Amino acid sequence: MPHHDDITIDDLSGKRAVVTGASDGIGLGIATRLAGAGAEVVLPVRNPRKGAAAVAKIRQQHPQAKLTLEDLDLSSLASVAALGEKLCAEGAPIHVLVNNAGVMTPPDRQTTADGFELQFGTNHLGHFALTAHLMPLLRAGHARVTSQTSVAARSGAINWKDLNWEHSYDGMAAYRQSKIATGLFGLELSRRSAAAGWGITSNVSHPGVAPTNLLAARPEVGRASDTMGVRLIRWFSARGLVVGTVGSAQLPALMAAASAQAKDGAFYGPQWLGHLGGPPGEHDLWKPLRDNDNAARLWTASEELTGATFP
Repeated sequence: MPHHDDITIDDLSGKRAVVTGASDGIGLGIATRLAGAGAEVVLPVRNPRKGAAAVAKIRQQHPQAKLTLEDLDLSSLASVAALGEKLCAEGAPIHVLVNNAGVMTPPDRQTTADGFELQFGTNHLGHFALTAHLMPLLRAGHARVTSQTSVAARSGAINWKDLNWEHSYDGMAAYRQSKIATGLFGLELSRRSAAAGWGITSNVSHPGVAPTNLLAARPEVGRASDTMGVRLIRWFSARGLVVGTVGSAQLPALMAAASAQAKDGAFYGPQWLGHLGGPPGEHDLWKPLRDNDNAARLWTASEELTGATFP
């Protein structure tokens, strides 16, 4: 079922997919495509109004789409646990999980409900805990888990001395850490599943650069107006230069999550120079994502911080 400069994804009839951050942007595009391929799609959202609007948009394209809205605030471990408990009580196996939601560069340091730096707590720890809580359903569905990192993860490091940036906050460095952590988690999940026989596969994707809402005005994270960066991105995107579009940016995660060719433990992103835009494909891991020792250390720290454990 190809669209524009597109990819073919598997028929997902009878499958259940969970996509975080599906109320707008790339996540909404991913959810729409999965629903169009026949999957029942669960949209866990923080804002019920935006969630309802997303469901309406998906049904405009796919009137018979099987969609379920659920409550989820990734910045609250209690909310994450509640969703996990609810879905596990229902017992329906999950076949695809796309850990896509994220926040980016609030101007001032903010914290989650549990006191973690907002980006690390939401982008990484929230998804780590969600995946842990959903493990019985993921194992039952022999699921593929795709974790969405960012071009920001090409550089930077885990700030081991101050994971929560309490002493010297740098919004972009903290964002890089959160997205390096997301990538390391997805790769470590693949290794641990293979070693322990969990029966799931896990890979990592990134959308390149596109004019999504991540850099736009976000009063809830302290950004009253669009950044200069997002204005430039919109200009280049509209002219088909260097960066991608919201449509093309969803394709690497779709390839990773729902293509028969996608591999366990692999990394997918746009293929133009610099991996900022273009058609999706597999590419080499960036240096910060290659450190298996860091991945194992992060896994242990994440279990300690969240209280969420894997089998």
